[in-house]
Amino acid sequence: MVSPADVKRPKVLIVGAGVGGITLAILLEKAGVPYDVYERAAELKPLGAALYLGPNVAPLFQQIGIYDEFVAHSKPCESINVFTEHREPSFNIDFGPVKEMGGADGYIITRPTLYEILLKRVPPERVHNSKRVLSLMQNEYGVMVRFSDGTTADGDILVGADGAYSAVRQSLYKQLREAGKLPLNDGKSLPYSCVCLAAQTAPLDIERFPELKDEKCHFNNVLAQDRPYSWMTWTTKNNTLCYTVVLYLDKESSKENDSFRNSEWGAEAAEAMCSDVRDFPIPGGNSTLTLGDLIDNTPKSQISKVMLEEKVFDTWHAARTVLIGDACHKVHPAGGQGALLAFHDAIALANWISTLSSASAEDIDMVFKEYKTERIRYAKEAQVQGSMMASVSARNFKAKVMRFVIKNMPARLNKQVQMRSAANRPQVSFLPLVQDSGSVKPAAQPSLQKTRKERLDADLVPETPTVV
Repeated sequence: MVSPADVKRPKVLIVGAGVGGITLAILLEKAGVPYDVYERAAELKPLGAALYLGPNVAPLFQQIGIYDEFVAHSKPCESINVFTEHREPSFNIDFGPVKEMGGADGYIITRPTLYEILLKRVPPERVHNSKRVLSLMQNEYGVMVRFSDGTTADGDILVGADGAYSAVRQSLYKQLREAGKLPLNDGKSLPYSCVCLAAQTAPLDIERFPELKDEKCHFNNVLAQDRPYSWMTWTTKNNTLCYTVVLYLDKESSKENDSFRNSEWGAEAAEAMCSDVRDFPIPGGNSTLTLGDLIDNTPKSQISKVMLEEKVFDTWHAARTVLIGDACHKVHPAGGQGALLAFHDAIALANWISTLSSASAEDIDMVFKEYKTERIRYAKEAQVQGSMMASVSARNFKAKVMRFVIKNMPARLNKQVQMRSAANRPQVSFLPLVQDSGSVKPAAQPSLQKTRKERLDADLVPETPTVV
């Protein structure tokens, strides 16, 4: 058997310590691939509300050893309960069949909690803060990144995992534009039609918020009647409520909010929006609760305002640089696909990088092409799904049609939609495979089948359980 020590591993530079970047770091750590993570923020402080995750990530979480901890900090979630602005039930979106189809329950977990679980799996010395990217240089021999503090980093592969306004993407696209190689679509600004307030309260009084006592998550979505908003709340494991408020923009309000386009998540940008939405009613409690009751119990550091951009870029890689997560596809969060895409991007890219036995430009270009070919279809599907789910909460005619379709969707069609979603549950090829108990066969995963075969042919893979 060939020893992994005899294989020359390419050095990977990961820019961005979000969910996608940290997950990729965990996988490279387990694959024995040298890497470092560079984050522009001075400290890692995850913000945001809650994530719905289920069978689509269960195999990954089991393979990297965090599934039990993930479940322990989550609440099972079986449906979205849609209400009118008068707190009257309107309709439900049922996730019930997901467990049987995908072999695992769906759960709600707060984004900060999940991030902390992931971050613990990365050695602290591998993560470098206050590293804002200024530029990158690459050639057939390697890639170098220059940071604003005057330092540089050298490696063989550069991964841009630094979000919707990725500095890596901007630097790469600048080079491609100057060379006349950037597609016209990639040079356009990120389009957006919404802004979002996202927050998590401090622990609440369970007598005042009795839904917190339920072991299952109460996932409520309120549709406004005469104002351009929708808002959601989730009960969480640690007696907090996560909530988001979406403002649907017209031409005038888009101009007013454009100053936030390049801003980071932060409490300052959110303050005015909090004032605007305080009186919005929420279901639960004694039927008199409003968003103001949540805002007053939320630390300012846990409230943020963000733009909800939507775009799938055409260019995901060039030479030794590749993009993952929001850096190459930003989808509306209404579809619940943003973090999921980042997890799956990290799996596919890590599967391919783990097979590299050299740092040649040709080999790296080949694995980047394989990665994009596998992942871009899912990104485009997620963009459509996110737009469709966002339209359910809007106020236009299209939204009314979408709500009618969802309310009256035949069970057979609903099952087909859920089957397609449940099938997408990839695994890591260089870790022991987990047994799959879903009734729906997992979707084809080229980065698993192809790289596993390569590693088996090279005698680099220990025996692992067969996927059932």
